[in-house]
Amino acid sequence: MEIFDGRGKPFNVGLMARYSGTGTIGEVTAVKVEQENGWIQLDHSDVWYNSESMEVLNKKNNKNSKVSSEKLDSLKSIEKTKKKIKSMEDVNMSSSSCDWGG
Repeated sequence: MEIFDGRGKPFNVGLMARYSGTGTIGEVTAVKVEQENGWIQLDHSDVWYNSESMEVLNKKNNKNSKVSSEKLDSLKSIEKTKKKIKSMEDVNMSSSSCDWGG
């Protein structure tokens, strides 16, 4: 089954695509179909985007489009924050873990 963007253009791995919600641009690294919906994954994220909310960029944009360093820095920051949150999930926050001064 072929996967199409919101304008009816077909997706293929290696094309550049833009998520219409945030303007995130990246190279398509994977495509899949689940429950009759098309899903697209971009090169800098583990997020799967619904293909209908994506836009295949034309050849002109494909040649010139790169994810800005600012966006990459933001993505790296998000990943660091996710790791910090995950590491804090196991912290015991009960009062019994506190040492009482005196």
